[in-house]
Amino acid sequence: MKIGTLKHRVVLQRKTVIADELKQQTESWTDFAYVWAGIEPLTGREYFSARQENADITTRVTIRYLKDITSDIRVLFGIRIFEVLSVINPKELNQSLVLMCREVTL
Repeated sequence: MKIGTLKHRVVLQRKTVIADELKQQTESWTDFAYVWAGIEPLTGREYFSARQENADITTRVTIRYLKDITSDIRVLFGIRIFEVLSVINPKELNQSLVLMCREVTL
């Protein structure tokens, strides 16, 4: 992995579920790592659904290898949010991880 390709600072977050005194569950996201990443948009499409225009952007996020990274995390880059769809460990060398993501629009 070329070090110069990891030029964006991102935050990795995990979903946490908190139960209140009435046993109602609330989901929130907790930061667990600040890492350097390479971000590369791959595909994009716009579609019209339920009288609303939507965009679907697939992005590849490359980071240094971290243990216990699964697809139940998300990536924050500035004000942008990327939902991780899959995690790839190229050649199983434990040097880098490729996170295949979909950008979430709020």
